Amino acid sequence: MYVKGVGMTKFGAQTDSSQKLVYEATLEAVENADSGIGDIDAVVVSAVDTESNGERQRLFSNILNSILRKKVPILTATAVCGGGGAALWTANKLDYNNVLVVGVERLLTNNSMRITDEILMAAERIYEQAEGLNFPAQNALVAQQYMLRYGVTLDDFALVAYKNHKNAFLNPKARFYKREVTLKQIKKSPVVASPLRLFDCSLSVNGAAAAILTKEKTDIEIAGSSLYVDRLPAFESQDMTSWDATKLAAEEAYNQAGISPADIDIAELHDAFTSVELISYEDLGFCKKGEGKEMIRKGVTNIDGKLPVNTSGGLKAKGHPISATGVSQVYEIVKQMRNEAGDRQVNNVRYGLAQNIGGAGSTVTVNILKKVSL
Repeated sequence: MYVKGVGMTKFGAQTDSSQKLVYEATLEAVENADSGIGDIDAVVVSAVDTESNGERQRLFSNILNSILRKKVPILTATAVCGGGGAALWTANKLDYNNVLVVGVERLLTNNSMRITDEILMAAERIYEQAEGLNFPAQNALVAQQYMLRYGVTLDDFALVAYKNHKNAFLNPKARFYKREVTLKQIKKSPVVASPLRLFDCSLSVNGAAAAILTKEKTDIEIAGSSLYVDRLPAFESQDMTSWDATKLAAEEAYNQAGISPADIDIAELHDAFTSVELISYEDLGFCKKGEGKEMIRKGVTNIDGKLPVNTSGGLKAKGHPISATGVSQVYEIVKQMRNEAGDRQVNNVRYGLAQNIGGAGSTVTVNILKKVSL
């Protein structure tokens, strides 16, 4: 399928309801597609917790009928942090002319502590949650192993955060838009779970993002789309520093697109933690195992580097509203491909890759977009 239009709210602490956030993102996508809401034939939505965030909307997908005012099939894709990418992968397989993909989350509420600590911050229930192994602690163990094996340093993690905050400074939709963060601040920030500091961790925000996929040929094709699922507990991995789901999803997406990693011009990666971005460089084939640190040290992934990564600011500084993240990655790539990215514009983007992860490598989607001539 092809991308017809995209839309996105600002990611931040706004108090709008989930319905209003979806409406705002959808309206922009429809206008961007130069079409009408009546042209939508099906919807795939991702929303983790519209029940516990104070809205008490267990059947949130049904609420979307009030926005669309049209009776169409509505599916829900659930992969927690990877839900947006999973929704796009699902929509790409549906046999409809125009499919709306939308992800939304309202994490910052009066009930935020329960939402983040009890519902969204841990995965496997019997062993990991019982031992207090939430996502920061789980990823800290991964980061420790990664540092020990490959000589990665805290300074390398800090460079990832610094790069993404510089990019978010230029992105009006980002939580850290026009908010300067220095490398010193990053390195001096408090430890959350050693070795990860505060600025190594992504931001919980409210927000929504939408995309309209179509069978009609447009200037942007979904050239490759793949989803793989792996174990849930991190301790079941033979190698905690390499995630099979990413490697398998990437291999399949590259094969579908008929390209190699060297053909990618821009990438939006799931930097839930700075260590995850470095590991993803390697699992996606952008470099060999253990060489991710060299890419960040040499500026390869800077906005003016050979392979710009997270020009949006990433989860780190744009913000991470869980289900909306994967769709917002596509929003950024489309804006780049259409030369609509403003001060963060990258030249000559033909292929863009979006990687969205649920859990610590448990569910991974890789979607490859291609700029085509009409």
